[in-house]
Amino acid sequence: MTHVLLIRLAGPLQSWGLVSHFTRRDTHSRPTKSAVIGLCAAALGLDRTADLDAEDLPLAELRFGVRADRPGVPVRDYHTVGAGRFPVRPRDLITDHRRAAAVSRSMEAQTGPAFGHHDLANWYGAPKKIARDPRSGGLISEQLARDALITERWYLADAAFLAALEHEDLALLEKIAHALEHPQRLLWLGRKSCPPSGTLACGVHEGTIEEVFAGTALLPDAADEPRPWAWIQAAPDDAEAAPINDQPVTFEADERAHTLRWETRTRITIVETATGWDVLL
Repeated sequence: MTHVLLIRLAGPLQSWGLVSHFTRRDTHSRPTKSAVIGLCAAALGLDRTADLDAEDLPLAELRFGVRADRPGVPVRDYHTVGAGRFPVRPRDLITDHRRAAAVSRSMEAQTGPAFGHHDLANWYGAPKKIARDPRSGGLISEQLARDALITERWYLADAAFLAALEHEDLALLEKIAHALEHPQRLLWLGRKSCPPSGTLACGVHEGTIEEVFAGTALLPDAADEPRPWAWIQAAPDDAEAAPINDQPVTFEADERAHTLRWETRTRITIVETATGWDVLL
């Protein structure tokens, strides 16, 4: 007998990257398995180095599905990062001798009030290429000058999905459900700028993903589509299944890895006796 944990994923913005790089960060049309498993791992308070195939917490082996009750609208964010001028903080002078030397030369050539008014051109921005300085021993950016970077970031606006995790271990799913409503780490919908809204864990139900999706009413304010699309994990030898590269292997910061899994795309017919929704806070 299997059970299914339903997870409501809704918010002003969501972003589920598949092949994102710094200059162009895409979003899939729906939540990915790696992102949802990562969401659960964060709620459980797991470290990035945690074993996703651990015997007591086998997150990677959970069967995954997602139903698009409100697919949302893709939006593009034209984003600029770095460059420009910005006042130098005392901390910058103390921790980085290169910047201190540059400011010193600038102040020597300056007339009038100097303290608190000095700045450096083209250094403002997030530090990159962090390394330990052999002179001071502190962590500094190897790249002092920071030219402006233009990035393109995609989001889904006003979307609402019903994700599902299926497993035979009822206690495991109940543990994840409790963690989602009492998270030990911050949760977001694909990116840190996309916090979830309202209830996430929507109960553990008996059956398969297909049965539970059909037996659960559409989310409030769902799109005007009585038979929503759903993508459900399938066996590799399923003739109707297609591969997707979002099966998590590890979330380690420097070694994040995914592999292929298979899923089918199908319309879900909601039965007349489907379970309705209480108020979702």
